[in-house]
Amino acid sequence: MFQTSSRLRVLGRAVGTIGALSLAALGATPAASAASASADDPSAGVVLGRTAPVDGVEPGGTVQVPTSFTNTGTEALRKVWLTYTLSHGLAHPDRAELPSNCTYSTITVGDGEPDRTEVICEFDQAVRPGVVYAPGKQLSFPARGSALYEVVAVKAEIAGYPYPGDNFTPEVPGTAPAVELAERPDATPAPAGSAENSRWDVADVPVTAVNTADFRVTGARLRGGVGDTVPLTVGFTDAGPGWVQRRDRADAVRIVLRMPSGTTVTRADPYCRRTGSGKYLCGVDFPWVEEGYERSYTFRLRIGKAVPGAQGSVGLTGASRPFDTDTGNDEAGIRLDVTGAAGSSGGSTASSGAGTALPLVGAAAAAFALGAGAVLVVRRRMNGR
Repeated sequence: MFQTSSRLRVLGRAVGTIGALSLAALGATPAASAASASADDPSAGVVLGRTAPVDGVEPGGTVQVPTSFTNTGTEALRKVWLTYTLSHGLAHPDRAELPSNCTYSTITVGDGEPDRTEVICEFDQAVRPGVVYAPGKQLSFPARGSALYEVVAVKAEIAGYPYPGDNFTPEVPGTAPAVELAERPDATPAPAGSAENSRWDVADVPVTAVNTADFRVTGARLRGGVGDTVPLTVGFTDAGPGWVQRRDRADAVRIVLRMPSGTTVTRADPYCRRTGSGKYLCGVDFPWVEEGYERSYTFRLRIGKAVPGAQGSVGLTGASRPFDTDTGNDEAGIRLDVTGAAGSSGGSTASSGAGTALPLVGAAAAAFALGAGAVLVVRRRMNGR
């Protein structure tokens, strides 16, 4: 799920690694390098235990993601880090509840993607080979009011401290008593070689909250004469309270527009594509929408002829939305009122006024001609005297 953030996190940690190497060259090697020396052993390895999806989370409550791992190497490890990357609807624990050997920071992803939170816990203790370990007290993460379809990316790592990069806020340490790893003798150890990279292992744990999100569209009412070009703007909103992130990475929402009969689209919104005569499909270009998100789609329509009762529509389409229980605002109309006289090509959402302007111009011209004729008659009479 976290493809973009993973790339950024790798880049940020690469920067941290370069910094560590620079310090080493200056004789100021970070303590983590010496403490994790056993991680350089080719036989060293760590594999996460399986974690089931977490369902039924209440917004405003908390969620726990049970985490365990196995040292699949042949020697005891000196240090292990567990990292939890939380999607937008989940938050870090309060400092007073976060163990002092853990820190949190905010990840600014960019490109319109909501910020996320990362919690890193450092365990400076011996971890025996072939034994399953878990934190003596699992962390609890608050669920925001916007929580709906969430993900906790868990990472076990022995390759060195996962230094945050430039896209992270400064790390904030917890103030609660430190938590230690505890052996789980009743758990089945993970086999060696079951992780992609023996130095770390990553797992995405889906978390589903009991929440809703209201997707709604707004239509429009247009007015103009035959020959006018008028603007059309329709809208989409996630009225919340939940935000929505599609786990299949497809667009979070798709909207279909049907233009009123008798009109032709002269300019379409860049986020929409034509799928048929007078029909367009629009999206948000992201697999997520935040709570309160609003988006407008703007077109220009030329009124080619007057069609009695002409009306188009805008509506939601695509994948099912079980989270959206209010379906009454999933579709709206696009009404077109055609005035009786032809208008100018400039157009507007009300009558352009050209229908009344033309008779006025004609009357003014007639009056001018009449006045000029009267002046000519007066001059002739004066010359004849």
